Amino acid sequence: MKRPFFRFPKRAFQLLMICWAGATTAQEAGAPVDVLNKRCVVCHGCYDAPCQLKLSSAAGWLRGASKQKVYDSSRLEDAPLTRLGIDAKTVPGWRAKGFFDVAGAKDGPSVLEQLLQAGRRTSFKLGAPLPDDIDISTLRSNSCAMPGKVKDYLEEHPQGGMPFAMAPLADGEYATLLAWARDGAPASDADKRLPNSVKQSVHAVETFFNRGDKRSKLVARYIYEHLFLAHLHLEGDEKTRFFRVIRSRTPAGSPPDEIPTRRPFDDPGGPFHYRLVPIDGTILHKEHMVYEIGPERLNRYADLFLKTDWEIESLPSYSTAAGGNPLSTFQAIPARSRYQFLLDDALYFVRSFIRGPVCYGQVAVNVIEDRFWVSFLSPEADLSVTDPSFLENAIPILELPVAQFDGKLSKRLEAFLSLGPVKYQEFRKGRYESKYKVDGGPDYGDIWDGDGTEVDARLTVYRNFSSASVVTGFVGAVPETAWVIDFPLFERIYYNLVAGFDVFGNVEHQLTTRLYMDSLRREGERTFLSFLPPQLRKPMHDSWYQGPLVNLVDLWKESALDNTSPTGIHFTTSYAKSEFLTSLLRRPAGLWAAHDPINRCSGSTCAADDTPAGQLRPLVQKPAPYAKFLADISVLLVETERDTQVFTLVHDMAHSNVAFIFNEDLRREPENDGVTVVPGQFSSYPNFMFKVKQAQLPDFVQMIRAIRSQDDYLKLVARYGIRRTDPAFWTEFDRIQTALREQNELQAGLLDLNRYRDPKPLDTIDRLFEFNFSLD
Repeated sequence: MKRPFFRFPKRAFQLLMICWAGATTAQEAGAPVDVLNKRCVVCHGCYDAPCQLKLSSAAGWLRGASKQKVYDSSRLEDAPLTRLGIDAKTVPGWRAKGFFDVAGAKDGPSVLEQLLQAGRRTSFKLGAPLPDDIDISTLRSNSCAMPGKVKDYLEEHPQGGMPFAMAPLADGEYATLLAWARDGAPASDADKRLPNSVKQSVHAVETFFNRGDKRSKLVARYIYEHLFLAHLHLEGDEKTRFFRVIRSRTPAGSPPDEIPTRRPFDDPGGPFHYRLVPIDGTILHKEHMVYEIGPERLNRYADLFLKTDWEIESLPSYSTAAGGNPLSTFQAIPARSRYQFLLDDALYFVRSFIRGPVCYGQVAVNVIEDRFWVSFLSPEADLSVTDPSFLENAIPILELPVAQFDGKLSKRLEAFLSLGPVKYQEFRKGRYESKYKVDGGPDYGDIWDGDGTEVDARLTVYRNFSSASVVTGFVGAVPETAWVIDFPLFERIYYNLVAGFDVFGNVEHQLTTRLYMDSLRREGERTFLSFLPPQLRKPMHDSWYQGPLVNLVDLWKESALDNTSPTGIHFTTSYAKSEFLTSLLRRPAGLWAAHDPINRCSGSTCAADDTPAGQLRPLVQKPAPYAKFLADISVLLVETERDTQVFTLVHDMAHSNVAFIFNEDLRREPENDGVTVVPGQFSSYPNFMFKVKQAQLPDFVQMIRAIRSQDDYLKLVARYGIRRTDPAFWTEFDRIQTALREQNELQAGLLDLNRYRDPKPLDTIDRLFEFNFSLD
């Protein structure tokens, strides 16, 4: 077969790929890995990668693809584990698990080469909506073309080339990728040896984790089970290098040999060593959970766990039951130490709830409101910390779903969906009622203030229909709901959604995880309500849970609220919720901005009218009948005379309640939807992009506020939107990706395009919805 003139020798590609190791994106323009990142990994990077084809590392593309789905809410049996680099470590091992080759070919071109060529032949009308027969929804059934079957696949899906349903690649990018694919998709042979200073830091961490005394062993297990998904960044190291902590059969000084277990608390099956291993591959924003570790952190561990007075006679066993009740497993470690460990990095741990594998798709994340604020109970106000008898009595009723695996399903559901949570609500209510009778009701001092330095003591969580995000501080207008998290709640959310969640689990596991989280959400809301005047608690709670059948669910899921204990706060306005939440931003003074200059301000606290932020302020006003037409997350590029500013337009969806798993559309209240405007970016999944010159901002804002139909929205898209098929799509996407890296290089990662929308006329949307609904 003739080779095109742009083919490079294999060695040239290998040299160009030296920038691979650990980088967020390659720095050398035109390198194959750079193009892979920007044009391929943005859809093929995680568990939700179509056909499990992960192109974020050489190990991923050499593994190939599979017809087996990772996310499958209907499977009755657990799926086989296919974690890259863990469950098989060689290409033959992956072939034995059903993965097929996409990079090589014995006869003719490879799968990658053929799909790239097919993508080049696809002729979308640039800047126009995609043809109606192209389904880009996350619910679509992916067809995974195998070697020798690509021709059949393309006959059935003539527009199924790569990149799928996107604007064509630039000539140079296409040439680079095609030549790389024709060369067999070579991997980098870069020198990945670590600098001596980094090796020393790794050695210090491993030494701490592998101490031999019982106390140290239990502490190391506790920390490992909380950091197994973390992207560990060594203190003072370059901002693009990260590590994972693993359990290895081999000690330091030998190549690591990770022990594959389904969950971090499963029995490793023999002796093991904690090891730090470099993350080899592209960093993806949607799974990038950064945790700093090094000498300062190790000293903190020593202060929290090893310099305190506690003893242990024997180490707890490894088991599913142990992971289903971490408050029991680690009971020997003082509760104060464990809670402070979580508070020290509250953003990381809440982010692990959000970016962990559990949070995928509408059903997974519709357990939370669209935007709410989170704060934490002070350790000094938390009875689980100050009163040893509290946890001793509570532990038997705090088992998580993963611990219930014997007996009939109906009995297991009853144990952890009604009996356990309701009993604990009643127990907690009674203990805190007694406390408040003696000490008075809770006040501002009972909310953790971040020890005067931790800005993560106030968080905002967004739910964006089928994804979620969390950021530092209280962002936006005062939300409908808020949570106050204490130690037992913090620990159980983590073990329910992170340590105990199995992305490969069956339908029962996924269902029970979601249902139990409903009880945990209610717990955080109830603690928040305890700070408000007694007479407001039930009416406010009822306003969150409206609609048919909700009262029946409440009888099953909740005990009676405490409507008699006083609050320790003297409220000076008739808006107790707003007064309480905004007052938290001034305790301590100066740690957080007391006002949001776009969404929550007045007079001089608002952004100036002649700035982009000030010009966007009319979008957040209510009522906002236009909000329901906007994408969940829209990224706005505003070009000023000096620079380009980036904003995120958030569609806040209103619901009568979030008490049920299915039929969300029946609980929607679109007339109460709103918009939050956030400077910069926070979401891993941009749903749409707009580009506006600052001089055009008044017109852009006016057009949005005038939207009353899908046709009105399409006019906005036609004037300012960047469609998937727009000739400038990739250029503008690169701009927002670059802006994210400049916003915070350490926390940045590649954004994901799997949820990027293709706005359609309303009749087309209805037809597509009916089609997708029938598939369900």
